[in-house]
Amino acid sequence: MTEQDVIKKMEDTGALLQGHFELRSGLHSNRFFQCANVLRYPKTAGELCEELVRRMLDSADIGAVDGVISPALGGILVGHEVARALDRKCIFAEKQDGSLVMRRFNIRPGERYIVAEDVITRGGRVQETVDLVKAAGAEVAAILVLVDRSAGQAVFDYPLFSLLRMAPEVWKPEDCPMCAAGQPFVHPGS
Repeated sequence: MTEQDVIKKMEDTGALLQGHFELRSGLHSNRFFQCANVLRYPKTAGELCEELVRRMLDSADIGAVDGVISPALGGILVGHEVARALDRKCIFAEKQDGSLVMRRFNIRPGERYIVAEDVITRGGRVQETVDLVKAAGAEVAAILVLVDRSAGQAVFDYPLFSLLRMAPEVWKPEDCPMCAAGQPFVHPGS
């Protein structure tokens, strides 16, 4: 699957949006990834996650893994599909008082996990998930994301695999050409 194939699937499902967006950071952009839209289609989501797993397995010897862990909410479906492709268990961390915690599942010391997420921008939720795995005495084997919209700026201590690596253009509101043209913006959510 080529990068153009991935972009087409993202565009066809409404996961790659074009327009005028105000991001959570307050910056403006003309593109936005809403991966929840591609995840609405199980067959397409499965194909993308299988490709992600294939790329990981072709590129690195990550060794045996016990499971896949994702940060809620966006990563849960990606984690499930990655776990299905690997035939491993799938667990997730949940937000509680603004931080990720393990509420429903236990991580055992010595286990090895792949961290799976839909999109990373700065990688904060992925790093929180990595920290949960390490705090439990377990190991991280790799990190898999559908879209790295940091264009490689989010760095981790583990191999990172993504289907797309790109950074949409962003502007401060006062420098935004779409604002200057009088185009209204939308808040796409996270």
